[in-house]
Amino acid sequence: MLDPQGLYEWEPKGLAVVDMALAQESAGLVMLYHFDGYIDAGETGDQIVENLLESLPHQVVARFDHDRLVDYRARRPLLTFRRDRWTSFETPTLDVRLVQDATGAPFLLLSGPEPDVEWERFALAVQQIVDRLGVRLSVNFHGIPMGVPHTRPVGITPHGNRTDLMPGHRSAFDEAQVPGSAESLVEYRLMESDHDVLGVAAHVPHYVARSSYPDAALTALEAITAATGLVLPSIAHSLRTEAQRTQTEIERQLGEGDEELVSMVQGLEHQYDAVAGAETRGNLVAEPTELPSADEIGREFERFLAEREGEGGGA
Repeated sequence: MLDPQGLYEWEPKGLAVVDMALAQESAGLVMLYHFDGYIDAGETGDQIVENLLESLPHQVVARFDHDRLVDYRARRPLLTFRRDRWTSFETPTLDVRLVQDATGAPFLLLSGPEPDVEWERFALAVQQIVDRLGVRLSVNFHGIPMGVPHTRPVGITPHGNRTDLMPGHRSAFDEAQVPGSAESLVEYRLMESDHDVLGVAAHVPHYVARSSYPDAALTALEAITAATGLVLPSIAHSLRTEAQRTQTEIERQLGEGDEELVSMVQGLEHQYDAVAGAETRGNLVAEPTELPSADEIGREFERFLAEREGEGGGA
């Protein structure tokens, strides 16, 4: 395997600032990481990253070689044409940034497009960066589509070797094989090398999984701040405001829907409540409930999804 160092380069000014921060943070830094392109129901991870970069001061510490890692023909970057020439190119960036929370506490954020190739080399490169930057805990986050209703609290499945940082949550799965991702491979390789890793997977109602669902991003963010001690009130406020708008819009769409649609959502509510009640009683086997399929609900919400996507994913 080629040297992973060839996949990235340090930004000297940013690296110097990290070294100064490490002199004051003897316990090490937290690194959040999320990549575009894999399953991220409700745009959960994307919303968190976007809010972090828009709301908080940050600077680049390391840059990955996007020209080597990104398949342009699979995800074509946009060029802008004006009159008779090309005027701009949206270069994909996969960077490690040093960010400051509301108290000025430093943390790291690795984000950008998911690498299309050289996953093993990329995972080793991330491990090198984690070692060099004194990362004490790496946290990834995304949304997964689940058969749950939007009228109930967003659930979370924690994973990694530091699930103890999220007490009260447990996995909904015993064993499952799913298509791999660079994000998951990084987690796996970091754990193999005895680094602390926490994954936060928010449960998104599958009938809105293709649209922005701020409730899931807010729940994931709250789990991250509870586990890490980061202080991010402005981002939580922004997501909470968007979540209220989205819930209002969903309810409006439900009110304009037919009885079959309402019945479908009620079926999911009954299942959720039955399982929650069984867990409270210490009985994990809930009464069977006949539920609509994901395809059935998806068809009923097709118009709703189209409207939201036509507005750019906003509420």
